[in-house]
Amino acid sequence: MVQNNLLNDLQTNWISLLVSAVVIAVLIFLAKKRISFGNRVLIAMGLGLIAGISFNKFELQYQGVSTIGSIYINLIRMIVIPLVFVLVINSIISITNLAFLRKIGVKTIGWFLGTTGVAAIIGLLVAVSLNPGSGIPAETPADFQAREVPTFFQVILDQMPSNPIADAAGGKVVPILIFALFIAIAIVKVGSKKPEAVEPVKALFASLTEVLHQVVKFVLRFTPYGVYALIAVMGARYGWETLEPLAMLIIVSYIALAVHFVLVFGGLVSFVAKVNPLKFFKKAYPTIAVAFTTRSSYATLPVNLEVITKRLRVSPRIASFVAPLGASMNFNGCGGVWPAVVAVFVANVFSIDLSLTQYILIVLVSVISSVGVAGVPGPASISTTVVLTAVGLPLEGIAIVAAVESLIDMGRTAVNATGTTVTSLLVANAEGEFDREAFNRDEEDELELSHA
Repeated sequence: MVQNNLLNDLQTNWISLLVSAVVIAVLIFLAKKRISFGNRVLIAMGLGLIAGISFNKFELQYQGVSTIGSIYINLIRMIVIPLVFVLVINSIISITNLAFLRKIGVKTIGWFLGTTGVAAIIGLLVAVSLNPGSGIPAETPADFQAREVPTFFQVILDQMPSNPIADAAGGKVVPILIFALFIAIAIVKVGSKKPEAVEPVKALFASLTEVLHQVVKFVLRFTPYGVYALIAVMGARYGWETLEPLAMLIIVSYIALAVHFVLVFGGLVSFVAKVNPLKFFKKAYPTIAVAFTTRSSYATLPVNLEVITKRLRVSPRIASFVAPLGASMNFNGCGGVWPAVVAVFVANVFSIDLSLTQYILIVLVSVISSVGVAGVPGPASISTTVVLTAVGLPLEGIAIVAAVESLIDMGRTAVNATGTTVTSLLVANAEGEFDREAFNRDEEDELELSHA
């Protein structure tokens, strides 16, 4: 039976697997030619898009290619929980001053919430100006099922660690983050009275950090191949035909994301951190590329940590605190821009006029829900559901946008991850943990995995 299944899979997938083998060979060749990591990821995305659309056009099977992408995502998931747990503890125990820890925590969360609110305002302004959804008939797919929205108190309860082992096994990042905070603060507290009692623990976590960094390098070497597979599957699944009726929604979403990216992030980098925004975005490019192609803040976390410390020159203790927290609760794209754009889109589809009060409510609920859904699977869907419910719009609208959400999610995730990178720079600059001289060097600070 196993042999028959293998033969059947090979017979039905051999063309897509052959194409994928050629693409992977090309990517390996580029790596040997010392093409940079970020450029190889971008090339992989382009090749994946071409291959995927071809698979769709000629109705080729692509389950084998999907497996390649799933393997990559599983490897990323494998390292996320131990990475967050160890890095958060290691970064906090290097901070002996608890007042300093509270200060950077308040600043970090403040920037996360503030930029998300601005993102929601930008989403509203762009959507109201361009009116996406006008002229689209309000037809709900037959198989649509409204997603259940957990109550606020249930969301809070779900984030509290009760069994850290079970939480880790379930991939729940926020409970593990909270558990790590308790452990780290306890180590700092005990160390202030009995330094010798915690020295072995500190040495253990310092060693684990080095080991995990090496594991991360191993996993990230598969990124270009995983990105190719993920993009190819998306192209094969949707093709061009699906996009035509919802083209305006895609355009509006990316305009809003681009405005937030350039004006808000660029403005903060220029006027608050006082660094060259073009140089910043060039150095942050690997984070942007991986976030855009993998559509996962968690998958981008290892790359982002490398970028923040080795290219932006932010101190490891700031980066190790802000980056994991940002991957869990910084949703400028998913919780800010997207719910606002969808709210206007749904209102237009169902011919509902929104009042000024509803617009204000959209912004406020977007900010609140972006925090409330931290750690919940599909944060963009949950945030959007919460916003639509709050302003009384039909939840059936979520089903209408589902066909193109994956494509827009690429831009949303890139904005999310870049927002975390920007916040790391802002917090580090405020606390004197940013090496401005090293940042301003003319030569590029390559990642260790750039030519892997």
